[in-house]
Amino acid sequence: MAQRHRSLWHMIIAPVIWALHFLAVYCFSAIVCAKAAPFGWAQGGVLAMTAVALALIFWQAVLAWRQWDFLDDGDHVHERPTATSRREFLGHAGLLLAIVSFIAVTFVTLPVLFVGDCR
Repeated sequence: MAQRHRSLWHMIIAPVIWALHFLAVYCFSAIVCAKAAPFGWAQGGVLAMTAVALALIFWQAVLAWRQWDFLDDGDHVHERPTATSRREFLGHAGLLLAIVSFIAVTFVTLPVLFVGDCR
């Protein structure tokens, strides 16, 4: 975990997962509806993609929480640009982005649950 503070990738991976999920869900739904397949296929596929995306985002949130190291801060004040401050900031930002991405993936999935067909 010592190398996680050196890359911004760890901070933005959750929004990238959300964007890929968004693209995959809408492309998959469009293909299923264009082929006149049963709408249950679209629902099942979207729910499977959502489960994978939410699991990946949750795992990223756990890693970001560990990187943030909130419970071990004590009276530590981030007054200087140290490696520890940077690591904890990236972990905190990564956790917040993971939470927003988790909510966004859930909202992307809601239409397929409430809509009954492709029309």
